[in-house]
Amino acid sequence: MMGDAQAIEELHPDWGPFGVPLFDGPQARALSRVGVIDIGSNSVRLVVFDGAARSPAYFYNEKILCGLGAGFAETGRLNVAGRARALSALKRFAALTKGMGVKPLLTVATAAVRDAEDGREFRDEVLARTGLTIRVVDGQEEARLSAQGVLLGWPGAQGLICDIGGSSMELAELLGGGAVGMRRTSDLGPLKLMGIKGGKRAVSAHIKDRIADLKSSFVNRHDRLFLVGGSWRAIARIDMERRGYPLKVLHEYRMTPQAIMETIRFIGSTDIDALRARTGTSAERMRLVPLASQVLKELVSSLKPREVAISSYGIREGLLYEQMGDELRHRDPLIEAARHAEAMNARMPGFGRTLYKFVEPLFPRATYEKQRLIRAACLLHDVSWRAHPDYRAEVCFDNATRANLGGLDHAERVYLGLALLHRYKSNRAGTNFNPELLSLLPEARVREAEILGRAMRFGAMFTVEKPTDHGELFWLPKKKQLRLTLKTDAGRDLFGEVAEARFAALAGAMGAEGVVQGAAKP
Repeated sequence: MMGDAQAIEELHPDWGPFGVPLFDGPQARALSRVGVIDIGSNSVRLVVFDGAARSPAYFYNEKILCGLGAGFAETGRLNVAGRARALSALKRFAALTKGMGVKPLLTVATAAVRDAEDGREFRDEVLARTGLTIRVVDGQEEARLSAQGVLLGWPGAQGLICDIGGSSMELAELLGGGAVGMRRTSDLGPLKLMGIKGGKRAVSAHIKDRIADLKSSFVNRHDRLFLVGGSWRAIARIDMERRGYPLKVLHEYRMTPQAIMETIRFIGSTDIDALRARTGTSAERMRLVPLASQVLKELVSSLKPREVAISSYGIREGLLYEQMGDELRHRDPLIEAARHAEAMNARMPGFGRTLYKFVEPLFPRATYEKQRLIRAACLLHDVSWRAHPDYRAEVCFDNATRANLGGLDHAERVYLGLALLHRYKSNRAGTNFNPELLSLLPEARVREAEILGRAMRFGAMFTVEKPTDHGELFWLPKKKQLRLTLKTDAGRDLFGEVAEARFAALAGAMGAEGVVQGAAKP
């Protein structure tokens, strides 16, 4: 992703390091209202994406925990009650998507329907009753689609992805550059494991044998493991609860192998109903957690990753990714989403670009990763302007830290949120800001986010358009001096009392002397 962006910058320097926006192009418009119905072994879900931006926006999202795969190991057939619930849900989903005008609508089924002896009969009944044609994906295809879902949030990601469902578990290799390598499937879904006879010892031996077999297919060791699936997310939520983690966003949540082992021990020693109440997890999901924990323990022990990351994106997002052309796939999801938000919600769409150029001199040695956060902050600086002025700073922070955005780890979410908070408020006093969130960022990064916020606060009110036409900022670190050069008569008129106060606040945040040149009219 970096290489593509830097090549674009060299060809078209005026566009900046992120390419021309694609969210309003014909390719992206064709993705508006993409619908996916995912018929899994445990749940049936409808997601309607607003595909206008590179990060998926969930226009509609509904899930029913049907348990189609419950009891499969004993009967080889779909669960009778689960089948009735699934058919009812699919009739509703067909009616909903018709009313929304969703096109395309992709309906996929995984392990339960794929393996059940009455799977074909169920598909025929669904077609007759709802008009939905179910595409059954095999284990290899399921692994590929889940890997593509991870790529939607992490373009260019490398590592192994592990997607656990009710009746199966898939592994796929991400090789970098958007390539998916080796893929394998297994019967390590918790609903399947429930049917193994011989008690805990037999289940444990089965898990160990299956994971050893899976591992033998992957020659390369990978430092990063991406976890996809509801059971993994439930375990991550318990890990957050155990640690007292301050940010309750599962996507991009990171765990070390040691932390995972501690959490698995915690699950084993804690009442499941108490865990369910503390984490808000459904009873249907929580009953799968103990077996999923056994699988995860063996998986981490065998694969030995250095880091484990939770991905909220999986097979459904992988189907959306599949609809995208290469140019859109390789775009930065954060920047494209920020551009889309600015175009839809800002008072003056396009101002974020000029604001970025105005504040850019304050960060002369910014890395690519820092540049993209500064650019995103400038694009998002005004999208919450309709919020009540007394709460606008808090709304900005919450939007950044809790939004469904790809391409952001948790530290970056807090950085972006702090910058936007300080765009509207000079300090955090009087807000509901949780100071524990600062533990996710080094002190120097907290200070940098505050400086960026105050710089946007000054630049946004200095002039309502094209601040670089009227003034230019210079940062002289050796002199500890922040210099503003006013270049036009209009610029000198615009630099009134409020602008002067905000410039002084910016200089103070930088620990610098604020110097204004060209302030006096000739």
